[in-house]
Amino acid sequence: AEPHVAEWWDDPETEIAQIRQHIDSISVEPLIIELDGEPIGYMQSYDPHLEDGHPYSDQPFGTLGIDLSIGRPELIGRGHGSAIVRQFVEQLFEEGAPRVIIDPDPSNGRAIRAYEKAGFRAIDRRQSEYGDAVLMAIDAEEDDIE
Repeated sequence: AEPHVAEWWDDPETEIAQIRQHIDSISVEPLIIELDGEPIGYMQSYDPHLEDGHPYSDQPFGTLGIDLSIGRPELIGRGHGSAIVRQFVEQLFEEGAPRVIIDPDPSNGRAIRAYEKAGFRAIDRRQSEYGDAVLMAIDAEEDDIE
C-alpha cells in the first residue's frame, strides 16, 4: 500500500491474494526480503516455461524471472535494490540458471538504474497482459556482477 510500491503493482488485496497462491506454486517462488532480520520487502522468482503462454517463454530454457519491491520507503534510493538483486542473481546462477530476467515498467527509471547497476541490460521492449515492460537480462557467463 506504500505509494512507491502501489505505483507499480495492482491493488494490494489482489496482489496479496496472488502471492498466497504462489506459496504452493511450482512456477513461482515467493520470498520475503530481510535486512538485519527485519522484513523490508517482497521478491519472487518464476520460471516462464512453466506457465502456458507466458510472454517470456521465448527465453532460453532454464531462464528464471525475478520481481521485487522494497516496502520500507526510507530504504529506497540507498543501493539496497541493486545489492539484493545482485545477491539473488548470484544464488540463482549457483543453482544452475543460465539467464535471469526482470521486466520493469519503462517509466520506472529508479528500478531500471538499479537493475543496470546489478549487471542487467535491456534486451527487448514487450507488451503483455502485465503491461508495457523493458525486458532486461543477465547471463551466467557474464562477469559484470561484482
